[in-house]
Amino acid sequence: MASPQPASGTYIREARTADSPVLNRICLLTGDAGKSAEHLHKFGELIGLVYAEPYVHLPTTFGFVLVDPTKDDAVVGYALGTYDTRAFERAALDDWYPRVRAKYSYPPETNEGATDADKRYISILHNPPRAPQAAVDYSPAHMHIDILPAYQSQGWGRRLMSRVVAYLREERRLDKMWLGLDPRNDGAKKFYLALGFKELPGAPEGTMGLEFKDFRG
Repeated sequence: MASPQPASGTYIREARTADSPVLNRICLLTGDAGKSAEHLHKFGELIGLVYAEPYVHLPTTFGFVLVDPTKDDAVVGYALGTYDTRAFERAALDDWYPRVRAKYSYPPETNEGATDADKRYISILHNPPRAPQAAVDYSPAHMHIDILPAYQSQGWGRRLMSRVVAYLREERRLDKMWLGLDPRNDGAKKFYLALGFKELPGAPEGTMGLEFKDFRG
């Protein structure tokens, strides 16, 4: 069910498998510490193959998207995640990565024209990392959120985050979640801190956790 719509008509609904291509695109357009990463890639789909699309194709996942009906119901932002990180990682290893890595050879430098950023993500496709144990010990749930620049600073990030918290608390009976952010993205860090997130001790830089009792939605 969609959230109540403000005057602009923009609203939030559950993510669908059919949203996959636009989720990939939004991930690219926000992939350089919140700015477009298009200039960093020859193969622009790579970042979204890691951080966006799996969350509408694999089990134990959830997602909500921001939709602008004045632009033919275009998806303009998302909050995606999993309530069981380790199960998600296993499913990605078994099903997702074997499919999407097929067009990218390994080692990464064998892909003609691949940029340094491309090579990084090709390496991830062939050798997916595991989430930090300190983060998983904190909560089995993690998430990603990205919104196109034109829709930022309008309260939509807070609304999307509220939907995620409500889902995890009410549907999955969880009381915490975590996320990772690019340490260069000062704006994102300020946003998360304002919502009640805190840096996780023992986890890599940029890993932040939220106890739902502290959520300021």
